[in-house]
Amino acid sequence: MKKTLITALFASVFAATAMAAPQTYTLDSSHSFPRFSYDHMGMSKQILSFKNTTGTIVLDQEAKEAQVDVTIDMTSVNTGFEAFDGHIQGADFFDTATFPTATFKSTKVNFEDGQPASIEGNLTIKGITKPLTLTVTSFFNGPHPMLQKDAIGANATGKILRSEFNAGQFAPVIGDEVTLDIAVEALAQ
Repeated sequence: MKKTLITALFASVFAATAMAAPQTYTLDSSHSFPRFSYDHMGMSKQILSFKNTTGTIVLDQEAKEAQVDVTIDMTSVNTGFEAFDGHIQGADFFDTATFPTATFKSTKVNFEDGQPASIEGNLTIKGITKPLTLTVTSFFNGPHPMLQKDAIGANATGKILRSEFNAGQFAPVIGDEVTLDIAVEALAQ
């Protein structure tokens, strides 16, 4: 009896460990939009976004670990004005002819109360890599209401200085500090 109980306990622990494998999610590009805002000459806060973002999130809920790997198509910047889209892609700002993408790769995801609370990582823009910590302001992990697939949804914020990425033209008249506001949805592979 004691041997059977120990065997059953070992089997249940092994089964739970096997079920708690990390899950990989692919970003849903139609619902993942990095937005950024900055002060425009003290007159307004400008809010812009990118239309094309790809990447993966690996989540191990049991181990409270995650990895984030995102690529932003910098040529997909959306200012709301086509001529300004082209201007901001120029060498003084994004220089998309030379650096068409930006990336964010996590180095550590910090959990609180069983959910991601912040994501530490490296942001690369124009070939320059700087550390960035994103604060997770909302998080969802469960069945997608329409697709009935395991899904992740999250929002996160952070701040950078554009001058640190060789994109500081007209600073400080046009704000150097940029606030990132990222909305992400991803589906299990």
